[in-house]
Order: sequence, then structure tokens, then C-alpha cells
Amino acid sequence: MNRPKAIHHVSMIVADRQRSRDFYEGILGLEVSERPDLGFPGLWLQIGGQQIHLLELPNPDPVVGRPEHGGRDRHLAMSIGDVEALAARLEREGIAFSRSKSGRPALFCRDPDGNALEFIGEERT
Repeated sequence: MNRPKAIHHVSMIVADRQRSRDFYEGILGLEVSERPDLGFPGLWLQIGGQQIHLLELPNPDPVVGRPEHGGRDRHLAMSIGDVEALAARLEREGIAFSRSKSGRPALFCRDPDGNALEFIGEERT
């Protein structure tokens, strides 16, 4: 059977590409990748061997009425080396976040467009 082997990229709709770049590159430290001209504005970000594609379009997803905890909403989950360092950075930037309800080292926040993000701490041995 020819099954999918990996996730290549995740696309999310954003209202303001520069505001999103400030968040993903400036706060999270993701690297911007080259992107062809697709006829609409957007941004590609590298995360390991995968990418996040941010598509600048009028945002059809309402922010109001979404679950408060990102783990109960559709979300993108990423591995991160140090959850506590990210938590400190988010606090300094005034970005709200919540901890995983499971007790594992993970936290959830939302990007400037309300997209839910999960960051899972890597196990230390």
C-alpha cells in the first residue's frame, strides 16, 4: 500500500502577513523560506523538515466562540526543546497561554489570528 509518509506542510489563513511574521519569526524563531509568486500574499516558514504556509486572505474563521483552551480546538502541535523558556517568552510578550491538561510538559497559545498552537516539550534523559 502506498501510504503517506510524513506531513509536508500545514496551511493556515492569516489576515496580516507582517503581523504573523512578527509572531512566527520574531517570537517563535521560525525561519522564513523562499516562496514562489502564487498570485496572493503569503509566507512559508521552515520547521524541521516541514513547513507552515501562512495564506494572507480575509479570515473566514471567527475568533469569538472558539474553545478557550487550544487543546479543544483544531490546532498545530510542534515539538520544542524547552517549554519553560517559551512560556517565559510568551509572558514577556503579553501572549496568553495555557498548560496541557494532561500534566505533560506542553502549552497552548494562539497566533494573532486565533489559530491554536501546541508546543510539546522534548523528553530530557
